[in-house]
Amino acid sequence: MFAPPPVLRTSVFARLPDRFRKPLPTSEWHRHQPGLLPAHSLIEGPSFDRQGQLYCVDIPWGRVFRIDPKGEFSQIAEYDGEPNGLKIHRDGRIFIADYRNGIMVLDPETGKVKPYLERVRLERLKAVNDLHFASNGDLYFTDQGLTGWHDPTGRVFRVRASGEIDCLLDNVPSPNGLVLSPDESVLYVAVTRANAIWRVPLMKDGTVAKVGTFIQLSGGGGPDGLAIDEAGNLVVAHIGLGVVWLFSARGEPMLRIESCEGTHNTNMAFGGPDRRTLFITESETGTVLQADMPVPGMRMFSGV
Repeated sequence: MFAPPPVLRTSVFARLPDRFRKPLPTSEWHRHQPGLLPAHSLIEGPSFDRQGQLYCVDIPWGRVFRIDPKGEFSQIAEYDGEPNGLKIHRDGRIFIADYRNGIMVLDPETGKVKPYLERVRLERLKAVNDLHFASNGDLYFTDQGLTGWHDPTGRVFRVRASGEIDCLLDNVPSPNGLVLSPDESVLYVAVTRANAIWRVPLMKDGTVAKVGTFIQLSGGGGPDGLAIDEAGNLVVAHIGLGVVWLFSARGEPMLRIESCEGTHNTNMAFGGPDRRTLFITESETGTVLQADMPVPGMRMFSGV
């Protein structure tokens, strides 16, 4: 359909030290996942704080790591949970999409984790995957669980800054990463088992309409995390291929960013002094990759 885009190579920015690597896949999360996943860790959710330090989560072992600008890891939290995604609020609070517990908040100074949202209208969530903040403080998150084409009941929620909760979508076969367009009129959702990116227009009254497929992928395990730059170009982590794609705001392929390590690229964040370096969590090998982007990068603090 489109000409092959140019290829951009990555390099290793940081590697999870051996002292943090687990030897056996004995966690409850491992036991109930289809397919083979690494025992040592499964890092996702990269997000930068105002000091330029990179945070990420480790799902099966309930850990949160901080990585300094030199690529050195330190563990700042370990708790009874399955942290799947992470975003940093502009007030310094660290919000975690916890696969087991819902939305959690981490105090980076004490390492304590406490619940923020465990239930919606008294009902438990399936299993939260990722989250994203709007500029007005609204929190969007995906409730993925083990949904797929066999059970297309994944959901997308919005928690308004006022505390009101809206279920925007409830028929998604594995909703995963999500991000708002720069003008916040459209929410993009990675639908992993459909191997697609959905475009979700946000109406002025807060509802959604005319939801459709924006990008249809093929191969691999489907899209995982999403990011967006200031021009509205969409970055898509395609797990199983060892590739991160850059698509224009019109959905045309612009770059094929290839992993120099494994094939399980999960999430991305823009950072660096000029915010034009893309940092990618590669979960198969427990590494963070980097790529110097030839297009303007997104603001370091998307949303709030």
